[in-house]
Amino acid sequence: MSMNRPRRLRATPAMRRLVAETRLHPAELILPMFVREGASEPVPISSMPGVVQHSTESLKGAIADAAAAGIGGVMLFGVPGRKDATGSGATDPDGILNVATRIAAAEAGDALVVQTDLCLDEFTDHGHCGVLDANGYVDNDASLERYRDMAVAQAEAGSQLLGLSGMMDGQVAAVREALDGAGFGNTPILGYAAKYASAFYGPFREAVQSSLQGDRRTYQQDPANRREGAREVELDLAEGADVVMVKPAMSYLDVLSDAAATSLVPVWAYQVSGEYAMIEAAAAHGWIDRRRAIEESVIGIRRAGADAVLTYWALELAEWIR
Repeated sequence: MSMNRPRRLRATPAMRRLVAETRLHPAELILPMFVREGASEPVPISSMPGVVQHSTESLKGAIADAAAAGIGGVMLFGVPGRKDATGSGATDPDGILNVATRIAAAEAGDALVVQTDLCLDEFTDHGHCGVLDANGYVDNDASLERYRDMAVAQAEAGSQLLGLSGMMDGQVAAVREALDGAGFGNTPILGYAAKYASAFYGPFREAVQSSLQGDRRTYQQDPANRREGAREVELDLAEGADVVMVKPAMSYLDVLSDAAATSLVPVWAYQVSGEYAMIEAAAAHGWIDRRRAIEESVIGIRRAGADAVLTYWALELAEWIR
């Protein structure tokens, strides 16, 4: 009897490796990093075992390690010592993120792409991603003016790619115009195009010592909406994004797949803090195989269409791949 036998191609490790449709490479991995103003040594983040808030000094060694691992880049987040209503530290050349960017760019050289988070949430005393109007609503267009200034400050500090994560309408076009006008026409933009109001950002709030009051549902997307994600991606592409992002990854693989099917620029995905924390917690209890779960989670994101993945396991994965 003749029978289709797909198992022929699963019979040995060598055969499975030969026919694998998706592979991981260190160059497709980006490490998010936190830098804390005034820290004298790395500060552990309790909800993200193994992840720390770096001091400016420890950042240097961490960048060197990332370069040696051969990963594609790092994404920097600042943790300032002082916050205010407009997030003035975000545009201060001596603000922690801009200081960290200069350090990272000098340390990295051409070995990897130093990227910066362009958003106000770490710097505002209310914790929102923009400035508030008199009614406490995030003022979209006033926030864009802050983003323009942030973009120029980050480019001047040496950022090689700006990650626009604020989810304000028109942010890509506004930042592109500001960069071009300031002589940074070659600085690329990563548009966080489809970014959802997710419960999986929980540990990140600790990582950046967020002051958030309320929630972000008036600007981040509703988890119920798939087509809206495609619309947001289309808008960012039309405004000139050089790369587009879907965030989080795990619960939005359909949105990621849609973006990958239509985008003519690279599509990335962010494996967020809650995704990391869940696997680490389950593995710590012995409930899952840690390495297999990590590898499977990132392979799944790549298989769904991500050209690169922001993941807190970037260095460990790169080591395993090598």
